[in-house]
Amino acid sequence: MTLQWTAVATFLYAEIGVLLALCLPFISAKRWQSVFRFRVWNALASFWNKAFLTMIIILIVLFLDAIREVRKYSGEQLNKNSKLQPNMFDHLHMKLFRSQRNLYISGFSLFLWLVMRRVIMLINQLATVTATGVALQTQVENANQVAKKYMEDCEDLRKVLDEGKTGKKIEEGNAVLKKEVGRLTQELRTTDEALKKSQAEVKAVRRQAEGLTQEYERLLQEHHVLQNLHQGDEGDKKSQ
Repeated sequence: MTLQWTAVATFLYAEIGVLLALCLPFISAKRWQSVFRFRVWNALASFWNKAFLTMIIILIVLFLDAIREVRKYSGEQLNKNSKLQPNMFDHLHMKLFRSQRNLYISGFSLFLWLVMRRVIMLINQLATVTATGVALQTQVENANQVAKKYMEDCEDLRKVLDEGKTGKKIEEGNAVLKKEVGRLTQELRTTDEALKKSQAEVKAVRRQAEGLTQEYERLLQEHHVLQNLHQGDEGDKKSQ
């Protein structure tokens, strides 16, 4: 394996390791978001988009080069050289196997590079939505406590009115308290609706993350199956 394909294979293994770490269930999205906010990442943020696009271009070029090599040593080319010596024929088969291996390495590296960027974005979104939901839940609890307190005050005023201690000041205070209770009730409803919306967004993001994880596991299994098939084919060809 040449130096460039060794680097691509190392990059592929690194991508697999990072994605497996991001998919660990015992590390929360909030913890990952705190990791993404380290100063070193903030310093590299201005170069991230350029590095991302540059890596995509490099992987696409390597992928196209691997396709060219596969077509070069394909079955048609082997048929044209079928009259060659057996050792030369085996050499062409080895070239075809290496070009196919490079094709899969570059293709999966490009795919996992895009998947890793998407997973990081989803983790950040999930952490933000979760924090928003916790803040809204706290606001709802505070509003419930305030509303409960004002309702108790209204109940005390009603008892006073029932006992016959009426007066203009008491009626004015009761009216003010009713308005305040109405305002707090409206705020409570608004906060409750915002909380439900935030919880729905959290569920949607979690479903997307689970779907992406399942898709990644499926593709990884297909990758192992394809590698086993090619190794089996190479073994059959050598045995023949």
